[in-house]
Amino acid sequence: MQATDVYVPSDENLRRILEETRTIAVVGLSPKPHRDSYAVAKYLQAHGYRIVPVNPKGVDVLNERCYPSLADIPPEIEIDLVDVFRRAEETPPVARAAVERGAKVLWLQLGIVNDEAREIAESAGLQVVMGACMKIEHQRLEGAR
Repeated sequence: MQATDVYVPSDENLRRILEETRTIAVVGLSPKPHRDSYAVAKYLQAHGYRIVPVNPKGVDVLNERCYPSLADIPPEIEIDLVDVFRRAEETPPVARAAVERGAKVLWLQLGIVNDEAREIAESAGLQVVMGACMKIEHQRLEGAR
């Protein structure tokens, strides 16, 4: 199956996702401030979202406890959206974990597209965004900087 370049819902659906999301698990969040994952997570945190870092190295980021996987996040932490900073070929297992975790949205960041991950998530009822940056979309739709 050929992957699409981008898979983004309408602006109305994106706005709804951004408004309904409270807690974001950021898979592949780096503790290094020069990395895109750090900049995006910091921006989202500054705009009222709770960030839950997910990185197998387990280094706390942005004053939040880091978990090695989605499955390791305590069940009392409700995850609304899983924001993924991993290579495209590594995203199907993340999609499965997002489904198991009960997330509502799977968001693959700019440059990350995987149709298998999309199918896994959508077949379980998750909304999917691929190939788009959550920070850029938030800024565009909410007029925030």
